[in-house]
Amino acid sequence: MTALCYDGWGEEAQTMAKHRIYTTSFASVYPHYVAKAEKKDRTKAEVDQIIHWLTGYDASGLDRVITQETDFETFFSDAPAMNPTRDQIKGVICGVRVEDIEEPVMREIRYLDKMIDELARGKKMEKILRG
Repeated sequence: MTALCYDGWGEEAQTMAKHRIYTTSFASVYPHYVAKAEKKDRTKAEVDQIIHWLTGYDASGLDRVITQETDFETFFSDAPAMNPTRDQIKGVICGVRVEDIEEPVMREIRYLDKMIDELARGKKMEKILRG
């Protein structure tokens, strides 16, 4: 299964001042994360666990950003507790090495994409969560 690759998210997105995904609501992409996981017999709870690990959002916080249709930039800038070990997330997503992305918000988005991709590929949660 391929990652959630959206037009303009490749290498050229690294050099753009502000990509349109920044103003896209997290709520509009979240169902795609869940569908991707469920298609491979994984669960919404596992998707939420990944989001919690990466950002610190608990269930009520996640519900709030979805209900308020918070954009991706705000989703990450307002995250309660970005995981300090997230830089251990390595690899290629949509043809771009996650660790080489210089723009901070795009890198955070790609970390999440990479983790959801690993979930859909059947990787064990302890490995996805770098445990």
